[in-house]
Amino acid sequence: MINAFVLKNGRLVQLPPGAWKDKQACAPVWLDLTAPDDEERAWVQAAYGVVLPDEEKLKDIEASARYYEAENGDLHLQTDFLLEEDEGASRVITVAFVLAKGILFSVHASDLPVFRLVRLRARSRPGSIVDFKDVLLDLYATDIEYSADVLEGIYRSLEQVSQSVLKRDLSDQGAARILSAIAHDEDLNGRIRRNMFDTRRAVSFLMRGRLLNESQSEEARQILRDIESLDGHTSFLFEKINFLMDATVGFININQNKIIKIFSVASVAFLPPTLVASNYGMNFELMPELQWSLGYPFAIALMVASAAIPLLYFKRRGWLA
Repeated sequence: MINAFVLKNGRLVQLPPGAWKDKQACAPVWLDLTAPDDEERAWVQAAYGVVLPDEEKLKDIEASARYYEAENGDLHLQTDFLLEEDEGASRVITVAFVLAKGILFSVHASDLPVFRLVRLRARSRPGSIVDFKDVLLDLYATDIEYSADVLEGIYRSLEQVSQSVLKRDLSDQGAARILSAIAHDEDLNGRIRRNMFDTRRAVSFLMRGRLLNESQSEEARQILRDIESLDGHTSFLFEKINFLMDATVGFININQNKIIKIFSVASVAFLPPTLVASNYGMNFELMPELQWSLGYPFAIALMVASAAIPLLYFKRRGWLA
């Protein structure tokens, strides 16, 4: 799918579907290709004389493959964006940008919330975008804001986890749920850290190449400052996640030790009555109590006493809660 955008009175306006095929009439400032098919890719490359990277190219992680200027002067950048899916899952989508002939070309496999936010905001903020480079910087700036919102969600999630960990009694089932929530937050925090690192490299590449005007350079510097502020939050969350993970694992170990202790105490406590019962059972012919009127009650009371005395001793020692 191809979405074409033009500038009208300082606003980013999306053209109707199919209007992008009329190259001369639309004069786009941004062509956004979401999961394009072969026909759409071929048409864009033929109509505008640009080379769009294929999916295999998007998997490269070397800086020389992600940020470079082609021989014909086209600028190529590849940047990761976060995509949160249903049921709390998240993944990273790599977007290929090509800056050529006064147009920003973007190619990605899935629609992204950052791109939707930019489209919505550009319609309500006249004058915020002047050319195709402003569109790219606005995408990066919106990505920082989106990541900040996700980090706030992680803070709220970890606050709930902290309250659960600090409870007096934490069951193994509760610990399992906590570990699952911590693992999800750790994965999400790690993806944001990776995206911020990638965005920093892309913005720095634009500034080093002197490709931005003065106002755009100032906006790029503000983006880098915002990334630096988020770095502190991701580092703090990383440390808090590790602390909560260690605390939860510690509670699990305590619960396991309690179980082992209970079995050990039980085995020692019930050893005397077992011996008494075995003695009476194996030597029933030599039991003088059989001749007594209260012989059997006496044997039972003896077994109960042999079990109660060790238990009372362990309780006085504080070995039993």
